[in-house]
Amino acid sequence: MNKITQDNDAVTDGRSARWQAHRSQRHTELLKLARKAVHKLGPQVSMEDIAAHAKTSKPVYYRYFGDKEGLRQALGAVVITDFRDSIIAAGLAEGDEAGALRAMVTAYLELAKGSPNLYFFVTAQAPDVLTAPDRTATGSLGVLNAFFDEVTALMNERLTAHLAGNTHSASKATGLWPRAALGMIRSAGEIWLRQPEGEDKATLNEMAQALSSWLTHGISTTQRSA
Repeated sequence: MNKITQDNDAVTDGRSARWQAHRSQRHTELLKLARKAVHKLGPQVSMEDIAAHAKTSKPVYYRYFGDKEGLRQALGAVVITDFRDSIIAAGLAEGDEAGALRAMVTAYLELAKGSPNLYFFVTAQAPDVLTAPDRTATGSLGVLNAFFDEVTALMNERLTAHLAGNTHSASKATGLWPRAALGMIRSAGEIWLRQPEGEDKATLNEMAQALSSWLTHGISTTQRSA
């Protein structure tokens, strides 16, 4: 290979690297703008509305994300990673099992309540990865699978420690509890998010306390406390 060819290759490689860096930066910027648009306009927002809010054209978003579902997957991967970091950190920060569970429930509710529009946008039309995880999934579904796996592992660890310190022995169904607990938290949390604000709606702390109590002691304990 002569020097001229080498120089041409170097120029081509440099341009390619700069283009990839520009594309990556633009991809991140468009996601941030889309996140703000969904937060303000709602989970049913159209690609046209997102582009208008970002002061760009709809074809730009299609060029980077393919379609609305592609944008949902890309944005979901970012949002779910934020959920994962906060919830896992909350669970690990508590020394006792009951405290860890309540901290994780509280963190989940806080994040979802921070932007219900964004939460419902990234979780819409997703298959039930709680009961039928797709191990080949990518994007937000792959991140969601990994997130639930990690939370399940942490809850299993805490559950094992809790049972070891009590006279109760684990049954054959005990291993299903973490996934069942996640499903209950998610379902109850989403119903709570959709309730209109008012005196009849539980506060975030009341929801976190109730869910934690239901999961560890059952509904009868909550009723007696009330």
